[in-house]
Amino acid sequence: MQLCVVNQKINRNMTKITIAKGDGIGPEIMDATLEIILAAGAKIEIDEIEVGEKVYLAGNTSGIASEAWDIIRRNKVFLKAPITTPQGGGYKSLNVTTRKFLGLYSNVRPCRSLHPFVSTKHPVMDIVIVRENEEDLYAGIEHQQTDEVVQCLKLISRPGCEKIVRYAFEYARQQNRKKVTCFTKDNIMKQTDGLFHQVFDEIAREYPEIENEHWIIDIGAAKMADTPEAFDVIVMPNLYGDVLSDVAAQITGSVGLAGSANIGEECAMFEAIHGSAPRRAGQNVANPSGLLQGAVMMLNHIGQTDVAEKVQNAWLKTLEDGIHTYDIYKEGTSKQKVGTKEFAQAVIANLGQKPTILKPVSYANNAALSLPKYQRKSPMKKELMGVDLFVHWPGTEPDELASIVKKLELDGVKLTMITNRGIKVWPEGFKETFCTDHWRCRFKPEQGHSIGKSDIIRILQGALDQNIDAIKTENLYSFNDKPAFSLGQGQ
Repeated sequence: MQLCVVNQKINRNMTKITIAKGDGIGPEIMDATLEIILAAGAKIEIDEIEVGEKVYLAGNTSGIASEAWDIIRRNKVFLKAPITTPQGGGYKSLNVTTRKFLGLYSNVRPCRSLHPFVSTKHPVMDIVIVRENEEDLYAGIEHQQTDEVVQCLKLISRPGCEKIVRYAFEYARQQNRKKVTCFTKDNIMKQTDGLFHQVFDEIAREYPEIENEHWIIDIGAAKMADTPEAFDVIVMPNLYGDVLSDVAAQITGSVGLAGSANIGEECAMFEAIHGSAPRRAGQNVANPSGLLQGAVMMLNHIGQTDVAEKVQNAWLKTLEDGIHTYDIYKEGTSKQKVGTKEFAQAVIANLGQKPTILKPVSYANNAALSLPKYQRKSPMKKELMGVDLFVHWPGTEPDELASIVKKLELDGVKLTMITNRGIKVWPEGFKETFCTDHWRCRFKPEQGHSIGKSDIIRILQGALDQNIDAIKTENLYSFNDKPAFSLGQGQ
């Protein structure tokens, strides 16, 4: 699998990479992975850094030291074993931090069945999940706003959508894949997921030779779990992609066999998708296949496709020979149960050979991806159309709250709606609707009037004068004369 980006400089000889052995089973599977790829002739020089649990517990809440960042940024290529994030508050996910700091916007997870040598209910499954990697709910912007309600902001940007969707189509073209499918929930989240779907449709028109389709995420996920052969490349926003890439890996046969590539315009990170499994550490039982798959993608990325092909075919031959670690060992199919080190030696012994039942891979003709940088569009016409005032109020009767909040009305700017958890409760709400202490009060100008930011300040000053606990405001805009905010559910 070729994941090389055109503006990544490729050293055709030795390439310096950064590695981190991580925690739990990480050091064992990293040692096995490096032993295999070096035996296959990988032309790499290695800078090792320490990340993860020890760094966290030493008082660094990000799990990585500043000097380690310098090494990663200098080398541009990072092969990382799983790490352990200590339990308790205050520790940031290193995976999320790395992806966002380094601009690794594309997470690529191939999920191909290895039937009949690895148990699966889907013997012809061969899909690739392309997941947006930097935004969505993973922006990690959360606040407690009232006694009863917390919020998490879902941020979707046009640059983020354009980059990941274009990557999916370029990847499909490079890999000679026939179809790209988009999963969203834009029947509910019409602004955020709606933008992702809109951009998908726009970019799909530039690739007429590749079939495209869109599924609502819930039925799409059900279809993928039941009939994965119906899909080829699937592109999704961050959260959906995180969940479904693990589902896809598991129904392929095992999460422990899946690798992941995180690709950006400057840097790239490669890893297994499983965790650090501390209970299995130091026992020589862990399966190194997930990290090895990440390393194969890394070798392709740095232009060493001949080595990547040799390693992948040797790995497939080893699985075909029935030499399996405990996690995939099955009586009647497997022939020998081996440990981490022994599995690595078996793969090395098969270097230069190809599987005869599983389909061998060939990377020789893969051209580098051509990914243009995002070009910002001309500014749209932006007009303020109203404001949502969110208040903390412990009562339960919307009509009572409306009588209080209507005191904040201005000449020509009136209270038009109150919602609770998105459901319209005033005017004409249902008494059966359960309400929390978190209320959205929408103010809009009457016909023939307008609203300005100074009016919003006056509304907030009025809330202060009336002892109304205003939590926040959200301005309501139109862009190019099209309202760009959601209605209340039930409007």
